[in-house]
Amino acid sequence: MKFRAALLTPFGVPSVRGNAVTVDRIARGLSERGIEVRVWDLAVTAETTVESEVAAYRPGLVHAFHAYRVGPLALRLARRAETPLVVTITGTDANHDLFHPERAPVVRRVLEGAVTIPVFHESMRRRIAGALPDLAARITVIPQSVRLPDGEPFDLEARWPLPPDRVLFLFPAGIRMVKQSRLPLRAFDRLVARRPVARLLYAGPILDPDEGEALLREIATRPWVRYVGAVPHAQMRSLLEAADVVINASISEGGMANSVLEAMAVGRPVLASDIDGNRSLVEDGVTGLLFRTEDELEKGAARLLDDPGLRRALGDAGRARLDRLYSHEREIDGYETLYRRLSPIHQT
Repeated sequence: MKFRAALLTPFGVPSVRGNAVTVDRIARGLSERGIEVRVWDLAVTAETTVESEVAAYRPGLVHAFHAYRVGPLALRLARRAETPLVVTITGTDANHDLFHPERAPVVRRVLEGAVTIPVFHESMRRRIAGALPDLAARITVIPQSVRLPDGEPFDLEARWPLPPDRVLFLFPAGIRMVKQSRLPLRAFDRLVARRPVARLLYAGPILDPDEGEALLREIATRPWVRYVGAVPHAQMRSLLEAADVVINASISEGGMANSVLEAMAVGRPVLASDIDGNRSLVEDGVTGLLFRTEDELEKGAARLLDDPGLRRALGDAGRARLDRLYSHEREIDGYETLYRRLSPIHQT
């Protein structure tokens, strides 16, 4: 019989949030390796329904992709089924919930119940091990990858007709505080005044209504910026290929950002905040440019705008590094090895 794994996520496809994209990529990859995988999306399925369906499914292990949001339910299900619990730590878990006075006890209880804790990068392993040294031996690093289908075309011309000489900076992210979506605006005010060909495009769902309202209010008076809302993942390759530069301004990431991985996959240079999660992929001046301040963001954007050769060189180097170090096969190898080690096929 095939080995079965129950994957629990706070958001699943067709959502375009990072968790949904990551879980879908891993689930598809494992299915192709002969592991029977079923995903439960807690954003659309009641906990009572998940409990009954997982019990009937009889998984060989339970895998939660967010310690705080889905970890408590996953822990209960794993204990009832007497099967191993795997908990993948997200950026919110490691950077915020683990140190939150009310959420931290929940996260810690879930992690203590996990037999192994995959993280996307060594920086996340160090962060969690520093806070929970007793669990350090359970943490394993499985780098993320990217799987960006050719999919459907994104009709940018219909949404925002642009002059042929424009240089388009794309900000692909859910609109919430941790992504610092408004940070580029003042820098681009100054940049566009000197270089009118610059354009800034936001694409992603509004996850924080207050932050979304503030962003829309600010861009309403700026003709060189546009927000196009959430873009289906099947159209992301087309949108990324239409851009010249991709911006990530996050305060924190869970080791690797899907937006950065996807930009590198299509050979687009990345202008990214200088944080652990971005440094895991972006080597300043080699595979992209890093910034710490608004002024550095402006200077980096100006360099990329003025130098098409630099854009090509950084994009090519980023794609080469992704192919060399962060292939989809390597990511799925990591999870397949982990799954088969934890739970031999014994189901009937």
